[in-house]
Amino acid sequence: MLELISVNISLLGRKIIDDLSFNAKDGDIIGLVGVNGAGKTTCIRTICGILEPQSGEIKIAGQNLKDNRTFAQKQIGLLLEGAPLWGDMNAKEYLEFLGNMHALFGNDLKKAIIKAVEITKIQNIFHQKIDTLSKGFKRRVAFAGAILHDPKILILDEPTDGLDPEQRAQALDILAKMGKDRIIIFSTHILGDIGDICNRIIVINNGKKIADETIDEFKKNTSGKLENAFFKLTGGGV
Repeated sequence: MLELISVNISLLGRKIIDDLSFNAKDGDIIGLVGVNGAGKTTCIRTICGILEPQSGEIKIAGQNLKDNRTFAQKQIGLLLEGAPLWGDMNAKEYLEFLGNMHALFGNDLKKAIIKAVEITKIQNIFHQKIDTLSKGFKRRVAFAGAILHDPKILILDEPTDGLDPEQRAQALDILAKMGKDRIIIFSTHILGDIGDICNRIIVINNGKKIADETIDEFKKNTSGKLENAFFKLTGGGV
């Protein structure tokens, strides 16, 4: 269970997150959308403990993030847009390094890597230098790193950005399967991604939550199109 309770964040005198509250449970695949500058990435960074709210509370599995940061962050897998990768490593070395950071060693590490590699389908490039990989495979390696420790909450920022149609379809299929027994939240400007796999949508505008509904509810009075619903609420593009 993830809970945000009246979270507020201001940066340089400007309110970025404004009294934001929502909760999520296993099986929720949530599309987090909003116009540029709406506060999506700030929201993601706050849930992960990268940014500290000035007020409000974040709970993960019933534990307050501020008071139990190490426990809470172990429950989270994070893939930020443009996630850094060490290009001189191969995928195997990168995953071993991350595994050690998560206190995975020996047989436990081997099992975790095998599982992440099978899910992301990077067997064929496992020993290839990351710098030589296509953008699509780099995203897959980064995704494998995000799920390596089997997190209960998976948070992704623009997970299909730059992928070709086949790679996008594969990524969404992986997320749909993984979302059955965990919480997935992803920010995207591609509304088709939301419609394809999400069962819930949260819209943020000027740091405020202006919608939190199932996909069917969101489309109900807008000719069945996500784009119509989104433009009606925000007056702008994603």
